[in-house]
Amino acid sequence: MRTFPGASAESNIVARAITTPRAAALAGIAFSLLFAIALVIVRTVVPADPNDAGRWLLDSSRRDWVLFALGLVPFAGIAFLWFVGVLRDRVGEAEDRFFATIFLGSGLLFVGMLFLAAAVTAGLVASAGRSGDSLLTSGAWAVGRRTTYELINVYAMRMAAVFTLVTSTILRRTGLAPRWLVASGFAIAIVLLVAVGRLALVELVFPAWVLALSLYVLITGFKQGRT
Repeated sequence: MRTFPGASAESNIVARAITTPRAAALAGIAFSLLFAIALVIVRTVVPADPNDAGRWLLDSSRRDWVLFALGLVPFAGIAFLWFVGVLRDRVGEAEDRFFATIFLGSGLLFVGMLFLAAAVTAGLVASAGRSGDSLLTSGAWAVGRRTTYELINVYAMRMAAVFTLVTSTILRRTGLAPRWLVASGFAIAIVLLVAVGRLALVELVFPAWVLALSLYVLITGFKQGRT
């Protein structure tokens, strides 16, 4: 059977149009679930007060739960980077350079600080299993605990707020998402900027919004694949 060069190029374009939204959606869903699970475990096991004495570290079961949650963070970060890359590819030529820079930069900063906070916390928790009281009395725990608290609540989640704000702006300008999803993104960005560190588990609104966006992209991607 004879094939034409144009037919091959057209089929590649169609395949890319179908798989790109699904890839973004699956990556976003993976990030949302992994990040939410890690957040809930850490917030449940670790006291909310950043100045806590750290006596919970003497409980091996609580240390194991925290280490398990921190082990999910690298996979959540990888999925988020994939989500950012594919979503940016989906915007394509309609992407504005100014917003694209902030979009990519805030996403990379969020993942970088998330990884740093997880690494410091994992090192402290793992060391506590060996040194016990010596870690708590040396002052290393107090410094490390406060550092990770600031990294997550002051910096990482603020970058998540900027990412949500810019993403919502891009979606509004390109028309790639409905108004309710864009409006909720703006509202969640404000909540993250103002309420992080003041309300328990408020960080969950970020993976919840990414999950909603991913599900919308996945549903629309399947509809486009059927037409």
